[in-house]
Amino acid sequence: MAYPLPPPPSSLPHHMTRRSLLLLSTASTTTTATSAALSLPPTPTVTDRVFMDFSLCPNNFLPDRADTLSPLCSDSSLLGRVVLGLYGNLVPLTVSNFKSMCLGLNATTSSYKNTLVHKVFPGQYFLAGRQGRPDKGEVRPPHDLPRNTETVDPKAFALTHSRPGVVSLSLSENDDDDEIKLDPSYRNVEFLITTGPGPCPQLDNKNIVFGTVLQGLDVITAIASIPTYQPSERIRQFNDLAEFFGDGRAQNARNIWNRPLTTVYISDCGELKVAKPSLTPSLP
Repeated sequence: MAYPLPPPPSSLPHHMTRRSLLLLSTASTTTTATSAALSLPPTPTVTDRVFMDFSLCPNNFLPDRADTLSPLCSDSSLLGRVVLGLYGNLVPLTVSNFKSMCLGLNATTSSYKNTLVHKVFPGQYFLAGRQGRPDKGEVRPPHDLPRNTETVDPKAFALTHSRPGVVSLSLSENDDDDEIKLDPSYRNVEFLITTGPGPCPQLDNKNIVFGTVLQGLDVITAIASIPTYQPSERIRQFNDLAEFFGDGRAQNARNIWNRPLTTVYISDCGELKVAKPSLTPSLP
């Protein structure tokens, strides 16, 4: 008596159909694509624009200024205007505080106006907005400036310092005195702008990128070319030794390193109204 032969064994498990396999493959591909998309930095949108006029002073700043509204230099020359685009959707608190410091609309007249560019690192970036005494060209933030909680939010550090003209809240490179930072009312308003020609990866994940230079990159390049004070190798060695032994004067001595030999300062600043937010800015 002949018995029917059993069906050939399938290479798929009994509960796995070809349709199920196709769906599983599609889901796996989608998950991989989603994960890759999440790892990409966000696309910033310029929501606000501010301007900064930078000026040069042939002499050092005047130490006897009566208030922050008087000119920093009586014989200054305009270097040029820089227009900054700010990413208000990405880091709204950082952008709001920066705009406040440009406009001086808080309870006091504190603003970036008449304050120094106090450090220039050739081929990298410059620093402005150092806190301290207004009569020395430093800034004093108003007491009602909101506390910036984005400084402890990992998502705020997503953008990188990948090119010239990146505007960033200076955290790791902050030049404010330690005594000022220990004040309970301390608000970080010091900022940096990358000058190029290349990226500054050492600043990534440490400082909050919140804007870009839309116009006036030539002004940024001109600031970067200003000669700065560079100590000799012997002075650097003595300074390292003093720091090793805990001598507090070592840090005080380093405060004048990389200072521009020609005074450059923010002679005016303010907001430029935007009819509607733009898409990703066309970079300079």
